Amino acid sequence: MTLPSKILEEAVEQLASLPGVGKRSALRYALFLMNEDESKVRDLSEALMHLKTHLHHCRHCHNVSDTEVCPICSSEKRQRGIICVVENVQDVMAVENTQQYRGLYHVLGGVISPIDGIGVGDLEIASLIRRVQTGDPAPVEEVILALPTTMEGDTTNYYINKQLQPLGVKITTLARGVAVGDSLDYTDEITLGRSIAHRIPFEG
Repeated sequence: MTLPSKILEEAVEQLASLPGVGKRSALRYALFLMNEDESKVRDLSEALMHLKTHLHHCRHCHNVSDTEVCPICSSEKRQRGIICVVENVQDVMAVENTQQYRGLYHVLGGVISPIDGIGVGDLEIASLIRRVQTGDPAPVEEVILALPTTMEGDTTNYYINKQLQPLGVKITTLARGVAVGDSLDYTDEITLGRSIAHRIPFEG
């Protein structure tokens, strides 16, 4: 893509480095910003700098937060004895959006994936074990493993389970099965098999 300006080209290169943004989309964004009021562009720039310099990771659960301890961990209205272990911050948002869970979280920052060079030491697994051992910020009664239903997610679940077993805490995982609205002929064999194996009583 040949551009008439080095400044525009640099802006496009930076925007195109964002996930899911191609060169054409980056050019469209750059031209849009070029025609915006200077104050709006400055506000965007300052918001991005604040994102980098002022955003924290909660010292308990590693979720993003404006403060050292996130609002979920500091809330007295949550069920503080239950920890839901998730892969990333987006998963916290997904579970919260269901409005079905009132416990705390623990964000691992990924899953074990040797092919990608991600090992146990690269994740927040040790801090999870420490939370259960010390009961900080609250005694833990149950750990819910809510990781992806992939080989990497299952490997991470297995490792965490082995580490937590001696601590006597209740360990659960998400139910797996056919999604609501799915037709069986469009459901993969593994999911369908798990649905049959973990079938539940029919509720009329």
